[in-house]
Amino acid sequence: MKISARNVFDATVTEIKEGATTARVVIDVKGLRVTASITNESVEDLHLHVGGKVKVVIKSTDVMVALD
Repeated sequence: MKISARNVFDATVTEIKEGATTARVVIDVKGLRVTASITNESVEDLHLHVGGKVKVVIKSTDVMVALD
């Protein structure tokens, strides 16, 4: 896979919760819990399953930092 994004990490799927149309996929990235919302169809097309090895691509236009 070639992609222009620079934030690509090896990860493991730890949880999948499918809703009516969208699934919440929880992924472990070196001990950091990352959650992605993707379509149920994508979960099926990618053959995602708990324990499966995946690549996580993080592409964001904004990062916010806040203090209490």
